[in-house]
Amino acid sequence: MSPSSGSAPSGSSESGSSASSSGSVSAGSSPSGSSPFGPDGSADAAVPPVVLVFAGGDPAGPGALASLPADAYVIAADSGVGHARAAGRRIDLAVGDFDSVAPDDLDHAVGSGAVVERHPVAKDRTDLHLALDRAMATGAARVIVVGGGGGRLDHLLGNALVLLDPAYAGRRLEARIGDARLDVVRDQLALVGAVGDLVTLLAVTGPVHGSVTEGLAYPLRCESLEPGSSRGISNEQVAAEATVAVAEGALLVVRPGRA
Repeated sequence: MSPSSGSAPSGSSESGSSASSSGSVSAGSSPSGSSPFGPDGSADAAVPPVVLVFAGGDPAGPGALASLPADAYVIAADSGVGHARAAGRRIDLAVGDFDSVAPDDLDHAVGSGAVVERHPVAKDRTDLHLALDRAMATGAARVIVVGGGGGRLDHLLGNALVLLDPAYAGRRLEARIGDARLDVVRDQLALVGAVGDLVTLLAVTGPVHGSVTEGLAYPLRCESLEPGSSRGISNEQVAAEATVAVAEGALLVVRPGRA
């Protein structure tokens, strides 16, 4: 698997589509009381406030890393193990087939108490998707994907689109890819930034109805956005805090950084 996403080989017939059915758990376990999973990978009672999921590919930018919450449970997908280590984060759970991780990085994670959940290379879900499944299993209300940019375009698109998995509805899901920030909005989201920040609104998986914005240069007033439409491209904040709300559907909000 390529460092940029860990996508399965095309036409793969081996499963591995769920962590509980095909992943093998090994190596060290997190110190007692610090992990929502036991040494065998089963769910424990503790629910972390936030889960960080470090993806492979290029690491997130320094600004994005600096703004990450300190009290988070950390999951790393394959070569995301190295990115988490470089960011000074202790890994609680490492997930993937580990065909693109540096052996020293994985050894360091294990030595620091990480649980390792190993999957076959031939599988129906990418390592990031499997890691997100495990993040959801913790019960955390907020999950942040860190990294996952660069490399092949199909990997980059896959890393962004997996955020819209309907199974993840009901959680606050966001990503920091390079200098960009992505958020999935199924109800309402406050965008805290600066005047002039770029904001793009994308309906990807289906129509999004009842879209309403405040604090953006080109407002939406209970409008519908359709897949393939460029209606929401390159909007701009005119206030330090803006809001995006939808009545139905899932909206991908992209803040690429200043032009």
